[in-house]
Amino acid sequence: MSVRIRMKKIGRKHRPFYRICVMDSRVHREGKAIEEIGWYDTSVHDKSKRVSIQLDRVEYWVGVGASLSDRVATLVKKVKTNRFGVAAAPPPMLAPKDPPPPAPEGGEAAE
Repeated sequence: MSVRIRMKKIGRKHRPFYRICVMDSRVHREGKAIEEIGWYDTSVHDKSKRVSIQLDRVEYWVGVGASLSDRVATLVKKVKTNRFGVAAAPPPMLAPKDPPPPAPEGGEAAE
């Protein structure tokens, strides 16, 4: 049995949430996991709070022969080194334009 540590997608459309799981590699993405060892939430603005992983369990499973998926390996590396980068600032809000000055009343021309 080949075991992989990978992400299981849960959540709804346009708002993904992933659980980091130890699974048999032949099981489909949302299949039964052997053990859930963390989570990854893409909607959290602070990048350092997007992921939670039990590193001791990752070390255990890697020690007994499990392999990491590419995405999970990247997340584990970032958690270990605490290098998440900086979240991009939201785009600035555009200020509304000032309305044009009111036209003179009465139709008289200024002299």
